[in-house]
Amino acid sequence: QVQLVESGGGLVQTGGSLRLSCAASGSILSIGTMGWYRQAPGNQRELVALISSGGSTKYVDSVKGRFTISRDNAKKTVYLQMSSLKPEDAAGYYCSADLMTYGGSTYSTYWGQGTQVTVSS
Repeated sequence: QVQLVESGGGLVQTGGSLRLSCAASGSILSIGTMGWYRQAPGNQRELVALISSGGSTKYVDSVKGRFTISRDNAKKTVYLQMSSLKPEDAAGYYCSADLMTYGGSTYSTYWGQGTQVTVSS
């Protein structure tokens, strides 16, 4: 069984910083692209950032220069360093990972349960 567990969310003031973590566990043979998405009430889930297995990154325009995605392959963990936070960054943040499990032959996308980020003005 595979799990993605996020941590690091919380309440922060405008302009503050938070670091989210997402650790994968279980019978994982290989990890492909990992990413972070967010969803605010009444909104669709949107991509925040992606990082490939080789380290290439992609960001939504609204977070460029403020957020940094990184990964530690040995720890099977992806991070999202968020700085200069704005009230509009408040949302549930969800990590995703393309994983190949032992006995499998293709990658499937798995999701974490989400962690809440609240930004006070």
